[in-house]
Amino acid sequence: MSKFELAPLPYAYDALEPYIDKQTMEIHHSKHHQAYVNNLNAAVAGTDAEGKSLEDIFANVSKYAPAIKNNGGGVWNHNFFWSILAPKGEAPKGALAEAINASFGSFEDFKKAFTTAATTRFGSGWAWLVAVNGKLVITSTPNQENPLMDVAEVKGSPILTLDVWEHAYYLKYQNRRPEYIENWWNVINWNHVAELLAKAK
Repeated sequence: MSKFELAPLPYAYDALEPYIDKQTMEIHHSKHHQAYVNNLNAAVAGTDAEGKSLEDIFANVSKYAPAIKNNGGGVWNHNFFWSILAPKGEAPKGALAEAINASFGSFEDFKKAFTTAATTRFGSGWAWLVAVNGKLVITSTPNQENPLMDVAEVKGSPILTLDVWEHAYYLKYQNRRPEYIENWWNVINWNHVAELLAKAK
């Protein structure tokens, strides 16, 4: 039976400096993310979740043990998070920019609303930009939940996310989550976000 594996990052650990530091990226990927992979493989072993894709598991995640939800979310969310980061972020353009403007009025208004969602997520969790029936919606989830899960408050196709667990920023920013969020805007792979939006329609 094939097992879940830790995917390599699409860039070097130091590629997002100075906004996200090398040590944080290395520990976050090789230790935290790896632990979710290991724990997920242990959690699904011998269950009817074994051999299923994470997306299939998420569709009915409420029927599975918490360890499958938590570690499955940890694996998928981190894979997704790494994919929407890039060393040199550029402003969104084309259809993505139009969709942001249509849903939020302007990029600045979108940025403020997303920043608020990330800043006000109590404890550990994620902020998301989700495509729902052709419209973009901002939401946040606790712990390792995501908008693909049947337990999500807002369900849809994720196209952008920000990890606001303390392990994502504490080495560099300590308790300064707002500073981490502000700097994160410099390393978003908007081209990939645009691709995800195109697929979500």
